[in-house]
Amino acid sequence: QVQLVESGGGLVQAGGSLRLSCAASGRTFSSYAMGWFRQAPGKEREFVGGISRFSIDTYYADSVKGRFTISRDNAKNTVYLQMNSLKPEDTAVYYCAAHRGPFTTTQPQQADFGSWGQGTQVTVSS
Repeated sequence: QVQLVESGGGLVQAGGSLRLSCAASGRTFSSYAMGWFRQAPGKEREFVGGISRFSIDTYYADSVKGRFTISRDNAKNTVYLQMNSLKPEDTAVYYCAAHRGPFTTTQPQQADFGSWGQGTQVTVSS
């Protein structure tokens, strides 16, 4: 198991940017593909994006493609989510998660992730 802690959330105006970080501890970070999910009030948690173990592949939900960028630094055991051109509909609690094994799809399911962080709130005002 790997322990995950997100940070970097906050309140931002529409059109602004935030960068979320997810620090990992425990077993070797580079063993895990990583993902970001979000859950808005009253809605189900949804996939935002993912990154393979050595950053070769990245995947994004259509709703964030072109605005969000996932990256990772295996030396720092950290994965990032750079969010630009934020919209009020991006308001949610954002979670990072560690994937069991390599991605086998461009839209991995929650059940395929074995470890989750506690989440960080992102609020975008209009």
